[in-house]
Amino acid sequence: MAIIITDECINCGACEPECPNNAIYEGGAEWAFSDGTTAAGTISFEGEMVDVSKRQSPIADDVYYISPYKCTECKGFHEEPQCAAVCPVDCCIDDPDRRESEEVLLARKATLHI
Repeated sequence: MAIIITDECINCGACEPECPNNAIYEGGAEWAFSDGTTAAGTISFEGEMVDVSKRQSPIADDVYYISPYKCTECKGFHEEPQCAAVCPVDCCIDDPDRRESEEVLLARKATLHI
């Protein structure tokens, strides 16, 4: 599963530099697969192939958010999600709507970090 940031977020930004996939963005900011990764070329995204540098719409406007398409729960990097470990208000939690196996998360890591 991916991690989400709840609306209890105080916008402190402590989580953003901790993410090894650069999957955390300030509210309202566009994101791309290539941001902070070594991903190159195209990637399958929502049923179509897109350039990894293509800017995607923000997922949240008011608080920091985590792109679930880049989140690997820090699998392959750390023992636990680093965003949750540093969050002062415990608003980085498991996304109950997105359950993914460790295999899927590690495959995503391999795609983002060639």
